[in-house]
Amino acid sequence: MAVGAPLVLIVGRETSEAKGLRTPGYGSGRFYCDAVSRAGGVPLILPPITDLVSRLDETLDWVDGVVLHGGVDIDPSRYGQRVTSDHVYGVDPGLDAVEFAVTRAAIDRDLPVLAICRGFQVLNVVLGGSLIQHLEAGNHRDVYHSVDVATDSRVARAMGTSRPRACHSFHHQAIDRLGSNLTVTATSDDGIIEAVEHTDRRWVVGVQWHPEDSADVDAEQQGLFDEFVERCVALRRGPGTAA
Repeated sequence: MAVGAPLVLIVGRETSEAKGLRTPGYGSGRFYCDAVSRAGGVPLILPPITDLVSRLDETLDWVDGVVLHGGVDIDPSRYGQRVTSDHVYGVDPGLDAVEFAVTRAAIDRDLPVLAICRGFQVLNVVLGGSLIQHLEAGNHRDVYHSVDVATDSRVARAMGTSRPRACHSFHHQAIDRLGSNLTVTATSDDGIIEAVEHTDRRWVVGVQWHPEDSADVDAEQQGLFDEFVERCVALRRGPGTAA
């Protein structure tokens, strides 16, 4: 790997709303890229083209970490269920195929991973977990709320607090059965799992909320990206720098 700013792969999305293009496009939420850039990383968007799955090894040779971001619901068949809620929406088998393959490959390579919202759920399902298809009670859709974070966790160290008070949630699903080698490191006041960490990798962290939404004005939320990018830098220095 060449010396320089760490390269961070972000699995993009297909969009019909890109302006200035004659055709539909591929892209990523700007706030994810901005937060990675503020932390000193260079975000690279991987289009969710299924043909790219066969070329992931050569692609990941060039990057130092992976961000998995929010989006539509995962196909319930991925966690052994059929659709049981009318609220399941936007299932995209192609996106699932690419994002699941990237997640598995990143874990196999022990790359730093920051998994957000849908990405948090992808991480759980890839490792054998399941999801609640719809939260019938409670409000986790477009609200800012507090979470309780384990004091000895990577999330608490990155954010500098065990009780962040302004976590922006925008989801209607949640973790049900926890995936293998994951440990819960944060919960909301109503008991929803809000953060997980991989117990056997250097830095694989998932959060159910959207830290990128307020990271430009909230140092606690930006801290997740800062620590993630620092782990990407540490990866270049060798295994002795693991957190």
